Amino acid sequence: MLSTTEENYLKALVHLSVEKGIKDAGTNELAGVLHLKPATVNVMLKKLREKKYVTYEKYGRITLTSAGRKMAIEIIRKHRLWETFLFDKLGFDWDEVHEVAEQLEHIQSKKLIDELDRFLGFPMVDPHGEIIPNAKGELKSVPKQLMSSVEEKKSYVITGVKNDETSFLKYLEKLGCRIGKSFRVAGIQSFDRSIEIEMEGKSTLITSEVAGQVYVRPRRVS
Repeated sequence: MLSTTEENYLKALVHLSVEKGIKDAGTNELAGVLHLKPATVNVMLKKLREKKYVTYEKYGRITLTSAGRKMAIEIIRKHRLWETFLFDKLGFDWDEVHEVAEQLEHIQSKKLIDELDRFLGFPMVDPHGEIIPNAKGELKSVPKQLMSSVEEKKSYVITGVKNDETSFLKYLEKLGCRIGKSFRVAGIQSFDRSIEIEMEGKSTLITSEVAGQVYVRPRRVS
């Protein structure tokens, strides 16, 4: 059995390697994700190395062992399934689900999680647009496009967010921007790269700062 803190370390390492694409993550990168001091992280990594979940040299590159990666992906799967359940079935807002899922992700019952997955219809993504690992432990890395790179007169769909802080998600709510929403790019300001979008018959101005934190994909025309 791992402690909650140990599980969070493993989860953060997968986030760095798979989702951020940082293959040579070291103590400093991990400390940045966890908002801790490198010295503190180094102490915990020693414990995880003793349990054979990671391999690393002091302040050097950190690599998850096969057991460590399997454990981390299971935790991520649980977290994202719980977020989806809270959002889809219990009416939680997308800025509320993360904190509660952080508590629920440490439940150890595999049967419960498999049945939760089935109950939800085997969802592919969570309320923030992040990929949910499947029951086989597969976590696919998919290309992501930021709203800041859209083109004028084209249509897109919001697929996720880079920043999942509560204040940012609440701001997106006010703008009407949620996962699955379609919009058309009416114009892009050459001065500051702010973007005018048309969504559900309304025009909204998206600053370049906000556009750099929202993921989209081209809208497919059937």
